[in-house]
Amino acid sequence: MVDKLLLRFLEEDVGHGDLTTEGVYRGERARAVVRTKERCVLAGVPFAVRVFELLGEVKVLKALEEGRECVEGEEVLVLEAPACVLLTGERVALNLLQRMSGIATLTRDFVKALEGTKTRLLDTRKTTPGMRLFEKHAVRVGGGANHRYALYDMVLIKDNHKAVCGSIEEAVRRVREKVSPLCPIEVEVENLQELQEALRCGVQVVMLDNFSPQEVREAVKLVEGRAKVEVSGGIGLDNIREYAVEGVDFVSVGAVTHSAKWVDMSMRLLPLR
Repeated sequence: MVDKLLLRFLEEDVGHGDLTTEGVYRGERARAVVRTKERCVLAGVPFAVRVFELLGEVKVLKALEEGRECVEGEEVLVLEAPACVLLTGERVALNLLQRMSGIATLTRDFVKALEGTKTRLLDTRKTTPGMRLFEKHAVRVGGGANHRYALYDMVLIKDNHKAVCGSIEEAVRRVREKVSPLCPIEVEVENLQELQEALRCGVQVVMLDNFSPQEVREAVKLVEGRAKVEVSGGIGLDNIREYAVEGVDFVSVGAVTHSAKWVDMSMRLLPLR
């Protein structure tokens, strides 16, 4: 799957040929040095290397490990290869490194904000189309956990499912007719009344959607350990600690993927004589 995605990215960028590189290349070899221009948590190195490998022969001289906290100006990747390989793969490789490192960096900031609590950070499905595998990998590198990868690996009954069925109870009943009893069911609730309904259905996880910190504390008392508790909606670095109260198992934050700032990086080629 990784190679298929990377080849698709290359096809998007290269198309029927790299006109500039094909025009200037005459068999030269070069060394490529990738540096970060700002503080970051590094992510995406194996994928960046693979981009170049799909284009030709590559020698890896240096590759920092995933999750490394890097400082401004630090070398993160050094390669030797035919110059055409490095020139053609540069943009796709850097895009992956910059995007994934941005996600890992923001995720690490959220994880640090939760230190000392029992609450874990989760991502969401709010990912860039075509980039989910890479973005969710970056969340794990940053210290977070993946909520669900896609629609096929977990049941999550949300507001529109409830609207279709008429109630939480009916939605849960229909789901149980179709899925394995071993498959956990999570229900998103918008108030304490819906929470009580979900608990009566015996679901494994309840998601408190857009609850205030005070409402979260009230909800945890109602749950009394009968289900795992996830909190979501309107949560940022400035207030996440308020939601990590005793009894909250998870806080899910879409911002770690949809709002992460790209990390500034550059690649410089040194011709080999």
